Amino acid sequence: MKPSRSEFLTVRGLRTHVRHWGREGAPKLFMLHGWMDVSASFQFVVDCLQGDWHVIAPDWRGFGLTENTRSDTYWFPDYVADLDRILDHYAPGEAVNLLGHSMGGNIAGIYAGVRPQRVGKLINLEGFGLPATRPSQYPGRVAKWLDELREPPEMRGYASLAEVAGRLRKTNPRLSEERAAFLAGHWSAQGTDGQWRILGDPAHKMHGPLLYHVEEIMACWSAITAPVLWVEAEDTDMWRWMGPKEQARAEIDRRMGHLREVTARMVPAAGHMLHHDQPEMLAGMVEDFLAAEGLAQAGSGPRRDGVTAGES
Repeated sequence: MKPSRSEFLTVRGLRTHVRHWGREGAPKLFMLHGWMDVSASFQFVVDCLQGDWHVIAPDWRGFGLTENTRSDTYWFPDYVADLDRILDHYAPGEAVNLLGHSMGGNIAGIYAGVRPQRVGKLINLEGFGLPATRPSQYPGRVAKWLDELREPPEMRGYASLAEVAGRLRKTNPRLSEERAAFLAGHWSAQGTDGQWRILGDPAHKMHGPLLYHVEEIMACWSAITAPVLWVEAEDTDMWRWMGPKEQARAEIDRRMGHLREVTARMVPAAGHMLHHDQPEMLAGMVEDFLAAEGLAQAGSGPRRDGVTAGES
């Protein structure tokens, strides 16, 4: 495995952990992890990169080794603001290569529309967004949040790292024992009671009171000027959040249509954690995209198979 090194910054008042791989001075590639994940999750992809890269991957607030907010609710715009500060620290004034998985892909997509001049190329790994909401859902959403505040969630304890690794393999049967053991050591920590728990603030499990306004997010996507590599996993189940499969596919394609310049790829034999399942294939897609000069034409639109129309 390629060695990584840790650095801690103060980002908007929180002690923030940033993991680095590669040579200082090499071209930078920022990687943003998903919900209930950590920066070390990208280790297998980094191991498969062939080029000379300085990979920079933060742990989001309340995840991994980054400090919790000590609040009862996490607000999504805070991730975007944290990213802004991190990029200002490591790449002031630069248009960066930005990769995000799942929640990290959603954060990256918003940021690339809000600060289009700061993103040179964007790689979105299964950052589909959430299902659209209706105003009529708001009273119930707030009521649910108030109920959760009365009984805050907790993280389950595991007796050993081996149990944590087993939990990871149960969720993702494709994960090898070796990879699960590596992830377990970064994904959890032992508490004073001897139990191992995921390094995620339990408050992340709360729904929060705000509705997801999809057209506001699409306004951000429409403002992205960077070429976008859109990567889906063939066996993902993330579409289930958007209804029946055909309905979900149509909505995902509609959202992709807001991207001006998009190259879509499908990763076979992979689930949502595609960076664990097919890291070599994914690394090749990423490096080919970053090296390419002629990309998909703006407005070409995605086909249902996930390959951009007009591509060979």
